[in-house]
Amino acid sequence: MYWIAFGDIHEATGAVASVPGLAGAEGVIITGDLTNRGGREAGERVLSAVAAVNPRILAVPGNMDTDAVRDVLRERGADLHLRTRELAPGLGLAGVGLSTPTPFGTPGEVPEETLAGWLDDLADRISGFDRLVAAIHQPPLGSALDRISSGAHVGSPAVRRFIERVRPDVVVTGHIHESRGAERIGDTLVVNPGALADGGHVRLDYEGGRLSATLLGV
Repeated sequence: MYWIAFGDIHEATGAVASVPGLAGAEGVIITGDLTNRGGREAGERVLSAVAAVNPRILAVPGNMDTDAVRDVLRERGADLHLRTRELAPGLGLAGVGLSTPTPFGTPGEVPEETLAGWLDDLADRISGFDRLVAAIHQPPLGSALDRISSGAHVGSPAVRRFIERVRPDVVVTGHIHESRGAERIGDTLVVNPGALADGGHVRLDYEGGRLSATLLGV
């Protein structure tokens, strides 16, 4: 069985139908930025475009998503923010959305201390899974996945601490479009597929208790 993960849709729903294998996946994991500061209508439009191909959606909001978009996720039963779900026997999924402050004053920003508190609380509640995937919108600090065009690292130290503490098998992140790629932090494979409009997505395969993640479309 497999799942498809992507994020940074930014209302570019035309790219959804071109994701290989999306219809046949057990589900879709969205790692944030469904919209561009959009409201309820924009959120509904994006989720409907994904659901038209595969209705089994779990998502965290990104920094570009408003409270109205978060409401839509909750109402549709797709909200993964600060939650854990069992994807299959032995396989868990945990999610944390939004980001720390950016220069752009986007609607889904919180202080680093708030993000750290969320991650610590989530870490305390994760148990009972043999394998774990985490969907976290903001990448960890100090990797190849959080570097903006100037070369500066803009990831979260709290996300990195969470990875080092919890050691999930796979973390799918996003937020920094130009830093798509994959990198290991300890035993954890961290993947940033970049913006969906550029084709980036992750395939998560789970068979016989073994979990693998493949970065595709880039």
